[in-house]
Amino acid sequence: MIEIPALDIFSDDPANLTSTIQLLLLLTVLALAPSILILMTCFTRIVIVLSFVRTGLATQQMPPNQVLVGIALFITFFIMTPVFSQVNEEALQPLFAGELTQEEAFDAAALPLKEFMAKHTREKDLALFMGYAGLERPESLDDIPLTSLVPAFAISELKTAFQIGFMIFVPFLVIDMVVASILMSMGMMMLPPVMIALPFKILLFVMVDGWHLVIRSLLLSF
Repeated sequence: MIEIPALDIFSDDPANLTSTIQLLLLLTVLALAPSILILMTCFTRIVIVLSFVRTGLATQQMPPNQVLVGIALFITFFIMTPVFSQVNEEALQPLFAGELTQEEAFDAAALPLKEFMAKHTREKDLALFMGYAGLERPESLDDIPLTSLVPAFAISELKTAFQIGFMIFVPFLVIDMVVASILMSMGMMMLPPVMIALPFKILLFVMVDGWHLVIRSLLLSF
């Protein structure tokens, strides 16, 4: 029989208390993982840009949502690996070793994420939430609360993603306009231009190695 360790929050045994803390932290992280992934990492920008690519190609559900989300997840883990490693080395491992309290570990874990988000947050967006909360201009990164930095980072990422999406849409829009003009000049107004433009857009995207260019641009943007 496999014995399941008892969950005793009020235990005086350091080993039992450490196991309890680890379990509680694990459950908390798992519960908040979707929100942390979406709002505190580069996942939002990547998945929106990939969605813009699919919409610009007008390929309906190709690639499927599962493929786009999977690619976005792995690229996110690739970009965020240095940040996650720093969180593990400076917060989680010292906490499990009993060198830090939970409050100190939380502050240590928040600092690398703050540095990443602050680097990609527009000052205007941060000032919006700081001003609404009645906070003064921060002197350092420690003075910026996560309650203001996270939403500011989120809307900054949305703006950046839409700017990249606009640049992706332009060549596809040109192809649509050219095909529509040719069909109208030939009197084929009943033939959907999207149907004729689709193979040309796919051909152009493949010839310029579009996926490589998009992913390379996303990596360089961080």
